[in-house]
Amino acid sequence: MPKLAANLTMMFNEVEFLDRFQAAAKAGFKAVEYLFPYDFEAELIADKLAAAGLTQALFNMPPGDWSKGDRGTAALPGRKEEFRRSVAKAVAYGKVINTPLLHMMAGIAESADTAARAAYLDSLKFAADLTGEAGIGLVIEPINRRDMPEYFLNDFAQAAELVAAVDRPHVKLQYDIYHRQILHGDVLVSLEALLPIVGHVQIASVPKRNEPGTGELDDFRILRRLDELGYDGLVGCEYRPAGDTVTGLSWIDSMKSAAL
Repeated sequence: MPKLAANLTMMFNEVEFLDRFQAAAKAGFKAVEYLFPYDFEAELIADKLAAAGLTQALFNMPPGDWSKGDRGTAALPGRKEEFRRSVAKAVAYGKVINTPLLHMMAGIAESADTAARAAYLDSLKFAADLTGEAGIGLVIEPINRRDMPEYFLNDFAQAAELVAAVDRPHVKLQYDIYHRQILHGDVLVSLEALLPIVGHVQIASVPKRNEPGTGELDDFRILRRLDELGYDGLVGCEYRPAGDTVTGLSWIDSMKSAAL
């Protein structure tokens, strides 16, 4: 059975963010992820993890000004220095929080723009250097443009090419099953093909992004296939509960029953 990590940005919203660590542990999770920790001191996050007996799965590098529409700055040629400062900040947090992975968000840019691609590749190489020195893995994630309009990295083949171009063993693909289905479909075949470069997996039902097992995909079959392929990393539960978070966790028991 897959090892699950609760996404504390989307799940356990019944309580304040800092209380979600204990809530996730009480619900049976052993690991957590979230979008950003930067509203709090890194030491406080580390304390919350330790007190709840949780491990960190990953979090994102600073995205720029989220409230003004930024979704990362890696592909933005005019914001190179800001991006580099954001990497340094993420790595500093990552060392304290002891995260094994950081996700580098691309930003809003046209995918065919050669300047944006050059900026992104330069950013990826820079981030690879800093994370590699810190002993932290780096992942990039294709995101569908229905959820995030005009996002630069919106194709799995493009992401695989970029991972190959950087050619660093700790730079991997973040494979989000929800985004894959919306962008391309063909989840099972692509998982098998891409697994050698997959560093982290996330899941949510399609199309509503609720609990796994409630949408158009056979999510439980996909998770079983991950086991069969030998994936031993965490699967981030990056979904929006349709109702109460804990009540919605019945999908985990359903998954276990389906595996019997």
